[in-house]
Amino acid sequence: MELRHLRYFVAVAETLNFTRAAQKMYTVQPSLSQQIKDLEHEVGVQLLLRSNRKVELTEAGEAFLKEALLSLEHAEKAVQAARQVESQQKEQLHIGFVPVAEMKIFPYIMPNIRAHFPELKIDFHSLTDAEQLQALKRGEIDIAFTRYVDDCDELEHVLIFREPLTLIMPKDSPFAAQRHVSIKSFNQQDFIISDEKSSPQLYKVIQAFLQQEKIKVNVVQHSTNILLNVNLVGMGVGWSLVPAYVIPLLGDKIVVKNTIEPLPMIGLYASYRAGKKHKAIELILKILKEQFHVDFFAS
Repeated sequence: MELRHLRYFVAVAETLNFTRAAQKMYTVQPSLSQQIKDLEHEVGVQLLLRSNRKVELTEAGEAFLKEALLSLEHAEKAVQAARQVESQQKEQLHIGFVPVAEMKIFPYIMPNIRAHFPELKIDFHSLTDAEQLQALKRGEIDIAFTRYVDDCDELEHVLIFREPLTLIMPKDSPFAAQRHVSIKSFNQQDFIISDEKSSPQLYKVIQAFLQQEKIKVNVVQHSTNILLNVNLVGMGVGWSLVPAYVIPLLGDKIVVKNTIEPLPMIGLYASYRAGKKHKAIELILKILKEQFHVDFFAS
């Protein structure tokens, strides 16, 4: 038994006329009659009394009509519920991010998204790079702002910018008065280094740089977030290499030191699922291209 059988039966029961019922259901009378016969055969009882003069419901047909109407009502409610869920999902945007995106990206994209999609509900997810990329693959977030990418067929990505690492140290450090610091002076200095699990790309870039320069530092603390790096430096615990976006967050007990030799760079990427994109993501990519001169073929 299918819903169309119930709809055909209800049309006949309400009009008590096969011709008018067929017109109402946009079908032909022989087809409608056959559908009713098939329904009666499946139910196992006669639902309608037919004669040349009129069509009547049997007692069984009266009882069946009440339940058929309820079934169709429930089916319609089910359809509406499913469509509502789908509509709500379409009107939600889940954004994953690392802290740099809060300062460097969101001030540009959020006013534009609000202006173009005032009804769009936006959920922000502060996650590590690895957590974001996994959530993106599972469909739990729609766009990710990470320090590295996952080169797989499921995802597309763009390089937004690269920023240099910056040396910060306590204001009372003996090196604080120097105009420029050589990276050779890093040797044996106490350092706060970002944790490998929390900030794998930053950790990787710093370790590669130290190895390349043959520098051995004394790691006194592995930091799980960039603000901890800043706070520990401010407390005089040691030096740290942090992305340049952190500079506005520094207090008066911390100094930024230029180095004679260049420090390494670290990138920020936007990743999203391949294929059809939410219009809000298309807008985000457009803004990134305009504001940061993003090369959409970069990786």
